[in-house]
Amino acid sequence: QVQLVESGGGLVQPGGSLRLSCATSGFTFSMFVMRWYRQAPGKERELVATISSVGIGPTYADSVKGRFTISRDNAKNTAYLQMNNLKPEDTAVYYCNAQHRSLPVYKYWGQGTQVTVSS
Repeated sequence: QVQLVESGGGLVQPGGSLRLSCATSGFTFSMFVMRWYRQAPGKERELVATISSVGIGPTYADSVKGRFTISRDNAKNTAYLQMNNLKPEDTAVYYCNAQHRSLPVYKYWGQGTQVTVSS
């Protein structure tokens, strides 16, 4: 059974930091590209960051470059999103996504974790 479980969300003041985790099971993690998306109320889901199956060449949305860092630990089947200098506009539900690096039809989603940036 495929599972992606996000954790680490919460309420943080502007300028603060959070680290999101996406613990996975039920598939060969090292064969999958990992992505973090977010969706704010009334807005479309937005791609935030991507990391390859072997952890190289991460890419980021312009809105988070220099503040967010995506990483992964293939030994722990877990992906991370370190978020620094958070802004109110980062408030959203954050979702992790796994997609097979060669067979894109295999695509899985987590349930999401809420991040709220407010003073």
